[in-house]
Amino acid sequence: MAVDLRSIRIRNTLVPGDIGYVTYLHGALYAAEYHYGISFETYVATGLREFYENFEPERDRVWLCEYEGKIVGTLFLMHRAENAAQLRYFLLEPKVRGIGLGKNLMDLYMEFLRACRYRSSYLWTTDELTTAAVLYRRHGFVLTEEKPSTAFGKPLSEQRYELVLAGDR
Repeated sequence: MAVDLRSIRIRNTLVPGDIGYVTYLHGALYAAEYHYGISFETYVATGLREFYENFEPERDRVWLCEYEGKIVGTLFLMHRAENAAQLRYFLLEPKVRGIGLGKNLMDLYMEFLRACRYRSSYLWTTDELTTAAVLYRRHGFVLTEEKPSTAFGKPLSEQRYELVLAGDR
């Protein structure tokens, strides 16, 4: 039975267990699908700790997608210097891909980005995550940097995408 977009609940609060579970999801999914090593999981854990320690509810946001009581998708917005925001931890479990959830999350991200009057946004990804890159480009992000890396336990290209919002903010 296919998952229906209407059956997914999106919440914006973290509760005990979320940081560990989001770390686990990233580690397990990226190991299974892309053969990333434990260094990727520790990278995610470190970043989630930073998100929690620097969390400002009026400037930062989390979108946790739940289906049948389990987190099946994530997206985080972290405030950065110079009125910029960083898009992080965009993940969808395979069973919820292709139903419009990724587009919905990106729309929510963009809405919050504009509501907070951020001047720009950026993200780091890898060349292997082509489906996500399509969503980023559709929302105006442009590839601005690419560099070889072995940070996640295998050779790949890290990519930086940037978005500059119109107007003087």
